[in-house]
Amino acid sequence: MAVTTVERSTTTPATETETPVPPLNNGDRLTRAQFERIYASHPEIKKAELIEGVVYMPSPARHREHGKPHFHSINWLGNYSAATPGVEGSDNATLRLDFENEPQPDALLFLPPEYGGTAWVGEDGYLEGTPELILEVSASSASYDLNQKKRAYARNGVPEYIVYLAYEQRVIWHVLREGVYEEQGPDEDGVLKSEQFPGLWLLPDALLSGDLSGVLETLQHGIASSEHKTFCAELTRRLKEAK
Repeated sequence: MAVTTVERSTTTPATETETPVPPLNNGDRLTRAQFERIYASHPEIKKAELIEGVVYMPSPARHREHGKPHFHSINWLGNYSAATPGVEGSDNATLRLDFENEPQPDALLFLPPEYGGTAWVGEDGYLEGTPELILEVSASSASYDLNQKKRAYARNGVPEYIVYLAYEQRVIWHVLREGVYEEQGPDEDGVLKSEQFPGLWLLPDALLSGDLSGVLETLQHGIASSEHKTFCAELTRRLKEAK
């Protein structure tokens, strides 16, 4: 009788082989947990956002349409934060907004809970909750910044949402009223003023023309205003009561 010898394979069965994590793609529909797992597994991806359960991966950004106005906006918000106790800012950081939305806003301002805010930094370092103000630099009004993302921000109660439109050369400052964004108009001097952050004043013409000194000069007038001084005193009071 012929005897057949069977050698046991030393290779790992296919069912035990670790399946590689697929890449993110524009248009993928994912939960926030799935999105975070894939994003974390692909460090080569520099920016991706989950908006209303759909993955968006922005194209490379140009200096004139994005880089420069973004830089000026960060300077504007950073100077306000430096002059206002408790106000924190963030630049291009992941925001866990809800279970279908995890954007990476170009810039934002928020008040930590001890100052009466509703956004916080989680144990793993990610920002969570609802910031008081979000700013996005957008190519045009046709982008998802003024469509899907705008709806997500409104539904989650973001009080103020600013969009810099590069091609249209417009700054739209949205204020949330009864769950719907309304565009805020400038005062008689052409200045836009924040409701959430008294003293945060913006001269949109200066921002649109790339005049950073003009942007900061207008801001300094806001920081020197009585409303900003009152706000700073209120923030100091909130912190004392929280301790």
